Amino acid sequence: MIGVGKIKQYSNVLDKPLSKGKQEVSSSAFAFLFSELVQYNQTQVDNIAELERRLEDAGYAVGARVLELLCHRDKGNRRETRLLGILSFVHSTVWKVLFGKVADSLEKGTEHEDEYMISEKELLVNRFISIPKDMGTFNCGAFVAGIVRGVLDGAGFPAVVTAHFVPMEGQHRPRTTILIKFGEEVLRREARLG
Repeated sequence: MIGVGKIKQYSNVLDKPLSKGKQEVSSSAFAFLFSELVQYNQTQVDNIAELERRLEDAGYAVGARVLELLCHRDKGNRRETRLLGILSFVHSTVWKVLFGKVADSLEKGTEHEDEYMISEKELLVNRFISIPKDMGTFNCGAFVAGIVRGVLDGAGFPAVVTAHFVPMEGQHRPRTTILIKFGEEVLRREARLG
């Protein structure tokens, strides 16, 4: 019986295959860790804009790594080269890996050619957060905006990405919209590719 019961030994951790592993994280564990991230950054800043910027920077690092991981695992190290392709990748693949489902909607802005919006009725980072009255406009969605910016920058689509609350009729909590405003060079390249 050759090979029965033998486990292949790897001499180096880099030789081991990348397994997909368990892709679920406990919501309470994530909420605790994210709460600690917000509280730590809150002690380091003086205003809400600076806190959102720090959360966005933390999300940017996550986004860059998520792009590398997904391109390696799912796409054979190939990346999207077209604008709609990368938006679809973020809206579906990235969102599903991070939040367990596809984003609620992906829309093109009506006022500007270079704006797109990803909307989520109940974004995970805002689900367990209660915002004090003195921090009225604070949006933890800045972390997710940073993730999206990290993915887009890493793929060669520089953009300004921001998170906004949008009130909804009949809903107590507003939905979160991630606004993506692409750089001029992205639009020129897309027009050239045609």
